Amino acid sequence: MTEHGQQLLNDRHFTVSARTWRRWEGDRPGWPAEETAIVVHDALGRWPEDLGFTTPPGWIRPEHHEEEQVTRRAFTSVTAAALVAGPIAPQHVDPALVDYFQQQLEGHYRADMFLGPHDLIGTVSAQYQLIDKLVRSAHGQTRRGLLRAGAAYAALVSWLYQDADDMDGASFWRGVTQEIAIRSRDPHLIGYSLVNQAQVRTDLGDGHAVVELCEAALDDADRLVPKVRIMAMQQ
Repeated sequence: MTEHGQQLLNDRHFTVSARTWRRWEGDRPGWPAEETAIVVHDALGRWPEDLGFTTPPGWIRPEHHEEEQVTRRAFTSVTAAALVAGPIAPQHVDPALVDYFQQQLEGHYRADMFLGPHDLIGTVSAQYQLIDKLVRSAHGQTRRGLLRAGAAYAALVSWLYQDADDMDGASFWRGVTQEIAIRSRDPHLIGYSLVNQAQVRTDLGDGHAVVELCEAALDDADRLVPKVRIMAMQQ
């Protein structure tokens, strides 16, 4: 065990003494230090609690720490483009940018058919981040137009996550879509965002939520374009 630990930890001073072994074999084995627990697990394929040691209060397996770090990194990756903290320096926003982003969006729709979700998520979410930055400086119709474009980009990002079978990412970006749609005051986009939320709930097998979301969208059915109304009825 000592030799194995020295190689694993790259520490020639690591040792498991004969006295420690005798204590482990007794009625009250105590609990090994964390680095020793790691060596035991690597050598025997089992954690100390699986070998009869009494787990001390607060003990969390090192592998769980690693899982938490991976989860935190994944969450940061998903949310980074949508949660940019301000304040952001004001800048002039040309109204022509609204058409620019709409044209780019059509290209992303076409690219999705050829590339798939993983190659596009970074590109589309980065453009959403730029739109969000510009919205903070824009005014009037330019601001409204960018908000509508932002909702469309967020909806595409959410679909790409859903297509990649990342439902946590999809749910987060559906929420972003709904927020931006509400801020745009566009009833069609608000209805569309509710249908998007319903699509996630469909994949999660939550039928009641699907019906509730689509009924909410259809509350203003007379104000919806036929496409959104039909999508809600289909869901």
